[in-house]
Amino acid sequence: MSRSDDHRRYFPYEEPYDHQTDAMGRIREALVEERDVLFEGACGTGKTLASLVPALEYGSAAGKTVVITTNVHQQTRQFIEEARAIAETEPIRAVVFRGKASMCHIDVGYEECQALRDTTRELVDKERDIAELEEREGELLDASREGSEKAADARGTVLSELDELETGAEAIREGENICERYYNNLTADTDAFYGWLYEDVRTPDEIYEYADSRDLCGYELLKEGMEGVDLVVCNYHHLLDPMIREQFFRWIGRDPEDIVVIFDEAHNVADSARDHATRTLAERTLEGALDELKGVEDARAEPAANVVGAFHAALVETYEDSFGFGDRESVGEEWTDVAIDNETGRDDLSVAFLRNYTGQGFGADLEAALALGEELDRRYERAYKEGETTSRKDCPTLTAAGFIERWMESSVEPGQYPVAGVRRTETGVVGRAELYTCLPRQVTEPLFEELHAAILMSATLRPFAVTEDVLGLDDPLTMAYGEQFPESRRRTYAVETPALFASQRDDPAVQRSVGEVVEDTVRFTPGNTLAFFPSYAEAERYYHRFSGESTPFLDEPGTRAEELRQEFVATDDGVLFTSLWGTLAEGVSFDDDDARSVIVVGVPYPHLDDRMKAVEQAYEGAFGDGDGAAGWRYAVEIPTVRKTRQALGRVVRSPEDFGVRVLVDERYTGSKRSELGEYSVYPSFPPEERSEHIDIEPEKLKFALLNFYADMDAWGGESPNP
Repeated sequence: MSRSDDHRRYFPYEEPYDHQTDAMGRIREALVEERDVLFEGACGTGKTLASLVPALEYGSAAGKTVVITTNVHQQTRQFIEEARAIAETEPIRAVVFRGKASMCHIDVGYEECQALRDTTRELVDKERDIAELEEREGELLDASREGSEKAADARGTVLSELDELETGAEAIREGENICERYYNNLTADTDAFYGWLYEDVRTPDEIYEYADSRDLCGYELLKEGMEGVDLVVCNYHHLLDPMIREQFFRWIGRDPEDIVVIFDEAHNVADSARDHATRTLAERTLEGALDELKGVEDARAEPAANVVGAFHAALVETYEDSFGFGDRESVGEEWTDVAIDNETGRDDLSVAFLRNYTGQGFGADLEAALALGEELDRRYERAYKEGETTSRKDCPTLTAAGFIERWMESSVEPGQYPVAGVRRTETGVVGRAELYTCLPRQVTEPLFEELHAAILMSATLRPFAVTEDVLGLDDPLTMAYGEQFPESRRRTYAVETPALFASQRDDPAVQRSVGEVVEDTVRFTPGNTLAFFPSYAEAERYYHRFSGESTPFLDEPGTRAEELRQEFVATDDGVLFTSLWGTLAEGVSFDDDDARSVIVVGVPYPHLDDRMKAVEQAYEGAFGDGDGAAGWRYAVEIPTVRKTRQALGRVVRSPEDFGVRVLVDERYTGSKRSELGEYSVYPSFPPEERSEHIDIEPEKLKFALLNFYADMDAWGGESPNP
């Protein structure tokens, strides 16, 4: 094996596919050059190993740690399986990291946990100092008995120090604000844990159970044992939240330039980055800050109350003024946006804030509020550590002042969309202010600049130029591998049903036409069928319309999708109705008999509310020519087509697999491209994918399905009669 093929020793199976071999070599070269990689590969073609294998080999040779991350829970399990397979071939030290909330044994918040850790460590340090001084005191006692006056004097000093330390340790114990599990971490022999940890690739659940049975804190043990590992598996938020990322890299014991990150399902990075950058301030936090300031004897309390009170009054005034007749009574329990953006100047909330503010100087008062908030926060932490309080109190003044400062600065920052929100609680309607980040690159560009390299992999990253712009990548290596499995074992039909515009979805004739296509597909599929719709409501509509003999399953928001998936694949003649925006549309495999056909009904455009329009405008401002085309393409059309492409990839996952993809909407057809003009989404598919679209009339679909599955010998001599 040549030096350039060294990474092959990390490949855990007999032989990679040809495209995997090519991809591994190109990725290895890119890592040497410190270049980022955009890697698109069709679903089921082994992107994970093609990325992970060269990254691990390069990391071993160059002293780098590899981090592989996803926002899809099911993918984490796949990463663990792949890492375990690699570990059997080539020894690696790997950890799987999950957030504190899911691994904490005592269920406390982050700030409270941090205070518990600090107090517990302080107690352990005092106890160790006490043990050392007790040993020293014994030595000095022996020396003084032998007549050493110097030893006797020194012993008196040691006894005084011992008394002070024991008093301090006793005060911490009486305060009871320590974590017994973390105390055991610091005082017990944990070598056995780390020996067990690195015998295999352990899941977070396994770590939790191991630690729980021994009264240890598995989360803290894992953090302290991550330094110098070869591979870390984690969630997006460990990298996309700047504060968490800084700590995360510290736990790994690596500077960012010594880390190679692999982003799985990377078409989701933009939305995740936007979510992580968004900040909110609730009305109740503002009220809590005002109550807090009333009880503070400090000259800064009055100017702080001026700022916070003005913002609170402005928020209430703004959302109350937005209500028309009956609107207040119709507010539900979920947050609903109140548009406040103003194209000609400051947003309505900022205008109301400045109008309500009556202090001597906004900048000076805000500075006083921030300084006072920081001091109060330190007091609360100290009180908790010293046992004066049983919980670590948050500081609403600091939270409110920090948000207000950012809010007022946002007016000069491109891509920040101010919005208010309302919802109903037990005490009535409440509001919140929100700064929504429209441009993901504000989060991702600094990350990619500081890493050694990043590999972004997905089945739907093209067009690459758009991905580069949106995420702020600089000259990445781009590579795409389309369908690698035999074309004869798959079909993609674009059915010429009417375009399912929102205005036509309630038309009985349209529903009848779509319903017949769905029933024909299910009936003439020898096995299970997946049916994706633009929303859960549309999925439920056609679930209730379905009258075929196959067993129908309905995916609903808030249900456990994995349990539903397992129930569905356990049958051999079912149809699963779900949303293209749900969790089953990507990152989930339906191999072989799990699902033979997949239906995508309609084009799943997102709800074009004011927030989405703000994203569209931000993209147009950053990448467009002023005609709106770039904004629509970046914000709406490309993400929508990616959703469809992801859904189509749920079936035909190996060379031996076979299946049919059915697109139910004339906007997918090549024949109607000219007629539909800008409404056609056919041109937004990659060339090799749209070349496989076979336009077909609705009534002919069942014959096409019957013939294809007959060619695959899938009927077993019992094909249905058309």
